[in-house]
Amino acid sequence: GALLDCLDRSGADAVHPGYGFLAENAAFAEAVAARGATFIGPSPRWIRAMGDKIEARRLMADHGLAVLPGSEALADPDEARREAERLGFPLMLKPAAGGGGIGMQIVRDADELARALPRSRRLAGAAFGDERVFLEACVDHPRHVEIQLLADRQGRAMHLYERDCSLQMRHRKLVEEAPAPGLERGPLEALGARAEQAAMALGYDNVGTLETLRDAGGGFGFIEMNTRIQVEHGVTEAVTGLDLVATQIALAAGGGLPERPALNGCAVEVRVYAEDPATGYAATGTLSQLRTPQLHGVRFETGYAAGQAVTPHYDPLLAKVIGWGETRPQAIGRALVGVRALEIRGVATNAPLLEKVLQDERFLAGAVHTGFLQPG
Repeated sequence: GALLDCLDRSGADAVHPGYGFLAENAAFAEAVAARGATFIGPSPRWIRAMGDKIEARRLMADHGLAVLPGSEALADPDEARREAERLGFPLMLKPAAGGGGIGMQIVRDADELARALPRSRRLAGAAFGDERVFLEACVDHPRHVEIQLLADRQGRAMHLYERDCSLQMRHRKLVEEAPAPGLERGPLEALGARAEQAAMALGYDNVGTLETLRDAGGGFGFIEMNTRIQVEHGVTEAVTGLDLVATQIALAAGGGLPERPALNGCAVEVRVYAEDPATGYAATGTLSQLRTPQLHGVRFETGYAAGQAVTPHYDPLLAKVIGWGETRPQAIGRALVGVRALEIRGVATNAPLLEKVLQDERFLAGAVHTGFLQPG
């Protein structure tokens, strides 16, 4: 309401929703359009269709993308049990209408499923206003690989390579990088081409990210499509030299696609969260200091400043540190220097964990997967 009032008063001709909840709110996009302004993002129909994870799975399967085996929305515990027997444990119980790991839970047997179902429904309803949940095959130690897509309003689409977001904690991304370490370019380029073709066939019309899980056999299974600029878009900007937000605005204004840049070097991003190091859960307080230094090959992004309160009402992401290098070890080293140089006081952060990860021999070898950091 406040944003729409501001739009009315300012006479602005476009609204950029950022990468928070409004970016994937079809009703907000429609309200902006109803006022004669441009919503900088895809058409509301794509926000709505891709926001429904079950519908998105169906659409992508219809357009040639491999989709992990799964169920429709579960009507009741009996149907959940039948679908689980059909698919086979372990399974992931997921909300149909949201992401960020909220309401997601691995279930390994019928008893776990029975206990998890009401909890997941409750969390999904509270977070997304939609209690529907579904089951999806649980891939053992997968790689989380996503494809950055651009699409214009003339029916063209292109991919901007991949990001590896495998290093997560509680289904929340912690480290993202490009290109994906240790994977052959051929299958990744083929995945990008299939994503591109699907976007064109659908008529998708702005920036988006297609997310997949890669199994041990090298197969990629679609899990969801994010219809917004991603938190980790800076990783792609670092290895392509393309300003994705500026491109997103140009596309919304009716512009065409840019030329696809070549991949240049490697980039590694870490997310600095307000977090209690002992428990791993969100921390709160008032920032007495937040200082981002000037460093070669390191980019800092933050929406906070000293004096601001960090509350429990928003995502605890304080800052992003992106290291770029000609090689992956150089990018990792610069990200590590950036984490150490970032000065945050007044609120506990996960910086010690990030430093540990960036020096872990397994991470340095590229041996990443979504189970790399098990919950403490």
